[in-house]
Amino acid sequence: MSYVDPRARQIPGDDTSVPAPYFHESEDPNAAVRRPEAVSAYAGTEPMSEPAREEGGPGRRRAGRGRKPQGGGRAGRNLPAAIAVGLSLGLIVLASLLIQPVALLAVLVVASGIGAWEMARALSTTGANPPLIPLVAGSVLMTGLAWFEGADALVLGLIVTIGAAVLWRLADGVAAVRRDFTPSVLIAVYGPFLLSFAAMLVRMDENDGPLMVICTLVAVVLSDTGGYAAGVFLGKHPMAPKISPKKSWEGFAGSVTAAAIGSSALLFFLLDVPVHWGLLFGAVISVMAVLGDLAESMLKRDLKVKDMSNLLPGHGGLMDRLDSILFAVPTAYLLFAIILPS
Repeated sequence: MSYVDPRARQIPGDDTSVPAPYFHESEDPNAAVRRPEAVSAYAGTEPMSEPAREEGGPGRRRAGRGRKPQGGGRAGRNLPAAIAVGLSLGLIVLASLLIQPVALLAVLVVASGIGAWEMARALSTTGANPPLIPLVAGSVLMTGLAWFEGADALVLGLIVTIGAAVLWRLADGVAAVRRDFTPSVLIAVYGPFLLSFAAMLVRMDENDGPLMVICTLVAVVLSDTGGYAAGVFLGKHPMAPKISPKKSWEGFAGSVTAAAIGSSALLFFLLDVPVHWGLLFGAVISVMAVLGDLAESMLKRDLKVKDMSNLLPGHGGLMDRLDSILFAVPTAYLLFAIILPS
């Protein structure tokens, strides 16, 4: 779940679907005005110019300053639509876990297929043309193998998916294979492969598997919330200014603290996990969630796209919502494999 700059002058790769949790004040108030060339890198957008001043000479307030953006919140998004979509997605996942866990398999298959499509769409801006059909089919294959057969079968599914994509492109010549091999591997690994660990997490324990997924998702949400709160009120020191300029180290500390404390309580009451293991679990999940967010921000900067798609009103693309979760779920699978036997 990407953290974004709530102000209007973002630079490429910053998601604008939610306010930035690692917000910090810039020491140079004119920094955003001096960088219109970065904004122009967005496809279909024009460089930002200096806001017009009211007539009457210098010293007057800028025209429009203080006006509230129409149809949105601080980030200029449709806030009601964003809240409705976010709650709907959460309820779908929660219902599939609590009512009938096998329904989560269908949710993961759909999410993997959409993720593959969004990634292929975004990577096409570089001139690549990854073969969508074998990649979407491979995402279904990997999710199913992870659910029914486990980790070894998942790796086999990844190999088959990459091989099918190579053979598909081989029909267009060796040059097409060289051009699309790396994008195809990225699509297969970054979305379907990582997301398939959620299927293995559910199947890890017949009784507690769904609760493990819920604990993981709650840890990610706590990380996002804690980072936002700490960043807004305490954020001063930039964390990764070249990747996501509005993240701060204070916000990162808030993320880790909130996730660690919340996870320790949640794992203790739901899974009977000792408090010290719960603290470790929350802290590690928070770190991986932040790394996942930064990884997607860096990818979108390189691709010069603002969102992976416009599929979700107020949110952007599905991959823009899954960025933190993609890194957190495989980590949770490994942590639970260590924690629960103890």
